[in-house]
Amino acid sequence: MMKKEHNDTENHVSGQANKPLSQPPHALYHALVSEELQADPDDGLTEQEARSRLDNYGRNELDDGPGVQPVKILVRQVANAMMLVLIMAMAVSFGISSYIEGGVITAVIILNIVVGFIQEFNAEKTMDSLRSLSCPTAVAVRAGNTHTVPTPEIVPGDVVELKTGDTVPADVRLLEAMNFETDEALLTGESLPVQKDAEATFDADTGPGDRLNVAFSSSTVTKGRARGIVFATGMKTEIGTIAAALRATGKRTRPVKRKPDGSAKIHRYAEAWGLTAADFMGHFLGVNVGTPLQRKLSKLAILLFGVAVVCAIIVLAVNGFSSNKEVIIYAVATGLSMIPACLVVVLTITMAAGTKRMVQRHVIVRKLDSLEALGAVTDICSDKTGTLTQGKMVAKRAWIPSMGTYSVGTSTDPINPTEGDLTHVNKHPTEIEVKSENIDEKGGASHQDLLEDNAPLKEYLDVASLANLAHVHQTDEGWKARGDPTEIAIQVFVSRFDWNRERLMREESWSQVAEFPFDSDIKRMSVIFRNSVRSNNMVFTKGAVERIIGACTYVRLEKSADVTDMTEEFRCRIVRNMEALAAQGLRVLALASKEYKGETGGIDTDYDRAVIESDLTFQGLIGLYDPPRVESAGAVKECHQAGITVHMLTGDHPGTARAIAAQVGIIPSNTKAIAREVELSMVTTASTFDKLSDNDIDGMPVLPLVIARCSPNTKVRMIEALHRRKCFAAMTGDGVNDSPSLKRADVGIAMGQAGSDVAKDASDIVLTDDNFASILNAIEEGRRMFDNIQKFVLHLLAENIAQACTLLIGLVFKDSSGLSVFPLSPVEILWVIMITSGMPDMGLGVEIAAPDIMARPPQSLKQGIFTFEIIIDIIVYGVWMATLCLSSFSLIMYGFGDGNLGSNCNGSYSEECDTVYRARATTFVCLTWFALFLAWEMVNMRRSFFRMQPKSNKYFTQWMHDVWRNQFLFWAIIAGFITIFPTLYIPVINHVVFKHTGISWEWVVVFVEAMLFFGGVEAWKWAKRVYYRRMAIGQGKCTDLESMVFSSTKTDILLRRVIQTLVDPRKRDRPFSPNPAKKYWEWYEPIEDIDEPYACLMLQVPDYDEVNAGARMLTNGDLLNALIGVNWIRLRYPKLDFDCYILDEEQAGTETEIGYVSLYFEDGSIVRRTTA
Repeated sequence: MMKKEHNDTENHVSGQANKPLSQPPHALYHALVSEELQADPDDGLTEQEARSRLDNYGRNELDDGPGVQPVKILVRQVANAMMLVLIMAMAVSFGISSYIEGGVITAVIILNIVVGFIQEFNAEKTMDSLRSLSCPTAVAVRAGNTHTVPTPEIVPGDVVELKTGDTVPADVRLLEAMNFETDEALLTGESLPVQKDAEATFDADTGPGDRLNVAFSSSTVTKGRARGIVFATGMKTEIGTIAAALRATGKRTRPVKRKPDGSAKIHRYAEAWGLTAADFMGHFLGVNVGTPLQRKLSKLAILLFGVAVVCAIIVLAVNGFSSNKEVIIYAVATGLSMIPACLVVVLTITMAAGTKRMVQRHVIVRKLDSLEALGAVTDICSDKTGTLTQGKMVAKRAWIPSMGTYSVGTSTDPINPTEGDLTHVNKHPTEIEVKSENIDEKGGASHQDLLEDNAPLKEYLDVASLANLAHVHQTDEGWKARGDPTEIAIQVFVSRFDWNRERLMREESWSQVAEFPFDSDIKRMSVIFRNSVRSNNMVFTKGAVERIIGACTYVRLEKSADVTDMTEEFRCRIVRNMEALAAQGLRVLALASKEYKGETGGIDTDYDRAVIESDLTFQGLIGLYDPPRVESAGAVKECHQAGITVHMLTGDHPGTARAIAAQVGIIPSNTKAIAREVELSMVTTASTFDKLSDNDIDGMPVLPLVIARCSPNTKVRMIEALHRRKCFAAMTGDGVNDSPSLKRADVGIAMGQAGSDVAKDASDIVLTDDNFASILNAIEEGRRMFDNIQKFVLHLLAENIAQACTLLIGLVFKDSSGLSVFPLSPVEILWVIMITSGMPDMGLGVEIAAPDIMARPPQSLKQGIFTFEIIIDIIVYGVWMATLCLSSFSLIMYGFGDGNLGSNCNGSYSEECDTVYRARATTFVCLTWFALFLAWEMVNMRRSFFRMQPKSNKYFTQWMHDVWRNQFLFWAIIAGFITIFPTLYIPVINHVVFKHTGISWEWVVVFVEAMLFFGGVEAWKWAKRVYYRRMAIGQGKCTDLESMVFSSTKTDILLRRVIQTLVDPRKRDRPFSPNPAKKYWEWYEPIEDIDEPYACLMLQVPDYDEVNAGARMLTNGDLLNALIGVNWIRLRYPKLDFDCYILDEEQAGTETEIGYVSLYFEDGSIVRRTTA
């Protein structure tokens, strides 16, 4: 709801503005509406005026309810499974008159509720603010410039631009409309789109469904484009008047299955009630709400609850199911030690903090599920324009067949047509030698000179200017432009000749009759214009070169000649010139036109687009340069380092796409070492890709890294192909037609600036800056969150195992009465749970990313957070902590004490129990310190605590900086250290509550045990580092990133070609030549389809000796049989090494390899493979 509502909504008249006009806007001509709203229909409002109106009229929002509700959050803290267990434990404690333990549990419950409430309340506020960030946006004209504005910030008087796929941000009186239709089913119930007419006016009492000059808030644009002025926002819109009906109440009961006549049997009611009860229990336990990871951890908590019950039964059983209240309360405490009470809360807080952090890195998370998926992404399918490139296009070349090539010099302002020299050479692009990336022919010419007696250029400019929806105009503040970046660049180019669209329509008597918007399937757009002076109609078309020349039948070859028929030979000539421009990294479009002699009518005229866009006259090509973003190459390189393959799916020509892909590193710069088959697969066109069957695509050595002339269907097929290869794919998209691929992708990524609302609705995350590097930021944040979740889960569960082992094994210590003497008292157990779990784990949840996080391969969602390493770590750390705790208890009792466990030492202090109380205090301090130290050790699960930043030169002090950097974690751990001392030394608290006593010389044991704990954890981490380092060495290490990224495909093809060569029957019996000097057989043979002239196959047999070499001569057949596992080869050569090198042509005799594969066979099976 609008925060400041100055007018009474109940008195609002349907169709009126926030501030009532002389008549409802649909009854006024649009110029009068603009005047009464005090807004400029061309330049819109100024930023200052927009802010003033936002304060005056309030935000453009419906009343969506109370937002963050503290009461509900508080109820959630109490009404959940984990808290229920604590409440039950509290009830048991009070029930057996253990008031101290019951009071401590009550304190734990209150603390958990307070901390959980505060943290979750802040998390809810964060998520609420993020939901507002992910709301739809609108394109508004302010101060002559187009801005992407959040819909809630749209105000009455704003001039907005609407296109296909947009959601109308408010009630809008249309200023102009071209083939504009909206879906108003939400408002009127009309199932068909409604065509709009900006020039019409209607009676004041006309109903909403018949107001054809108004676009209503929340309706969706299904066709065409329009500009309009906002007159009503928020609850004053038509949709605002029925907002209550639009808000779903969300029934929580399952419906009863009924017969067609509406009746239902009694068992159907029972079924519905049962399912409703199951839903309630699932919601209460958290197993059917939240993200998959939240549900998984909720199920883990339930499992641990079961384990806790078993542990409690074990305690009772060991003590003969004694009714002693100390035994009962110890059993309860032992069970509680297995319950990770803060697990789901910490997860929620971690995810909320992560989404907030992502916003700072230009990423808005729409679906929390995507947070878990981001770290697993193996492939990114990205658009080019505006994502990998800057989206600031400049027209650099224009080719007219009869005139040659026009070029634009360097300009510092891409929308200023007065900057940059115009030059002309009477050459075709194929005849111009390209010496640099930006060629500027010497000397500029005035546009008057270039236009003089130049009909072909004027016809070309007519198409470029009028088949164009962009607006470029000069104001007192300089040149302003609005529209699509491609069309702005073309409009700036024609403005250099003073051929601006506005001037032509104002001074040259051109008026628009019809428009056929750009279609991603046919890749062209057309308009029909009428010239009232000449009394004729013209069709102007622009689009992809191959789609335009296919629709052209005529071309002018000489300046003063008439048009002639276009031949296939000339079409090939156009393509060659297009490729020459594309090779310079230019995006190339074609322009065409014709005189239209058919009937033209009003806005409702139904034209046959196929007829309109046929028999065209080819006018020329225009080349646009869109430079790559500075950060794109680095981001692509980081993706490769992170094990992520980048695919470019673009609508551009293959030459342009290849040039940009090479500049940013998507395809390798050196293709000599790559098999021809792989190189051909790397870059393809959508037409080629779409013709392939699924089996053909699956048989490709690599999926294309670049697909040019891409269509929406191509994107869907690419995602499906990646899924068949078990890849985890992210897909970017901005248009309406991209929504299927965004939904099909594992992570759909919409563009926040250029994206349509339909694409954003289908996506999982939105990039606010449309920058490819932001995708990498999102993946890094996803990995960081996944890492942090693993860290605090590892810390929690290792601590649980440590407590469980200490408490259960400690049951063997029995006093003279036969009851166990507990190494930890129930209150100590509860204290450890309260102090060492919640706050430190929240600190781990907000840890920064590890230095090597983007140097690791993608995470496996199949394994989830419980990888083999994590499971082993949990067991190792838990058992090590329990071992040290039990050893400290035993050392105090039996090493330095007399071993007397006394009597009733679980209940009260006595001189006889002094040693037990000291041992218990030592064990308590040790366990608390171990749990706190473990939190610091978990900051990095492999690197040493003293060397977490490997590139730091602070060799002895870096650990100080690391522990201070995360101050939340630092102070949580320090608080845990400090609070130990009051529990040890304050009278009554120590003896009566905690059942331990102050220690003195025992601190030596604590410090020694702490050092042993650190030493054990550091030793385990060191062993892991050695293991993984050896694993990496065994897999081979490549220092050249490009070789590393593309080597796998290279070696796969090499091995395939080797086998094909061996299968050749002409070479099957050809023997290898023994080489006594090097003690191996060798065989040189060119391999087909490899660009390098030699492939040296080397076969090594371990027991080779010169004497029997001739008797055991190998042949190709032997090698082939080894490869396919023929049995008899196992007997002759049970162990076999097979090496294959591709040698450089100039170094063929020196064995300097470009590609290398090594296979090691044992008993006919491949047991090791090495590639380089």
